[in-house]
Amino acid sequence: MKKKTVLITGGATGIGKKTAIYLAEKGYRIAINYRNSKSEAISLARYVNDCYGAGSIVVQGDIACQEDCIRIVNETLSAYETVDVLVHNAGPYIHDRKKLTDYSIEEWNYLLNGNLTSVFYLTKLIIPVMRKQNWGRIITLGYDRVESAPGWMYRSAFAAAKTGLASLTRTIAMEEAEFGITANMISPGDITNDWKEKSINESKAAFAGNKPNEREGTGEDIARVIGFLVDENSDLITGSIIPVTGGVDVLRKAFK
Repeated sequence: MKKKTVLITGGATGIGKKTAIYLAEKGYRIAINYRNSKSEAISLARYVNDCYGAGSIVVQGDIACQEDCIRIVNETLSAYETVDVLVHNAGPYIHDRKKLTDYSIEEWNYLLNGNLTSVFYLTKLIIPVMRKQNWGRIITLGYDRVESAPGWMYRSAFAAAKTGLASLTRTIAMEEAEFGITANMISPGDITNDWKEKSINESKAAFAGNKPNEREGTGEDIARVIGFLVDENSDLITGSIIPVTGGVDVLRKAFK
């Protein structure tokens, strides 16, 4: 059976990296998009090639820029002729706690472009390819309770973009169902940078003795859900927003 190709935005580090490794192990060819992490992207591509023989390429580009999105897709299609799975992992974030009026116009536009409009740029290019083969999987990432459009103090631009993306993800699911294309969103919990590239077993070992949900979330937790959603037999799951939070009220924790 023909190997499927997955394009992972922001795939060089963090959750994107763990997803690339997980899907390479499952036999996917990997297109690793990065913005600045060139050495990490090249190292990851070599790793998945050497360990899994998956086939991989690295594609530089800032997804907030339309011209870069066009180039990312064109380079991927030039190498592999198809994109079967899009994992939209990348998304700019500002860690400074700012009220809406403190954002500059440039910051606001960049956060909305990177987290919402970029999905329009990429899916507009990729969906026609998926339609031709009557199969495709689109995965986006949100945040806790994003489907209810909750307010998030000091994160107005990011929250506005992600809640818009939740609606867009569900709309894509409805519009493309007839072509065998599914679209789903995963809402990770508060996975810190230290744990984004670690495994579930590492987390269990570090929090041995705690209750099952009282451990740190990891990149592998998210990668496993992505792997399930992109499976051939997950075709009935579409338009879903799936929290992976360990039952933690992430927003309440963030407000403290």
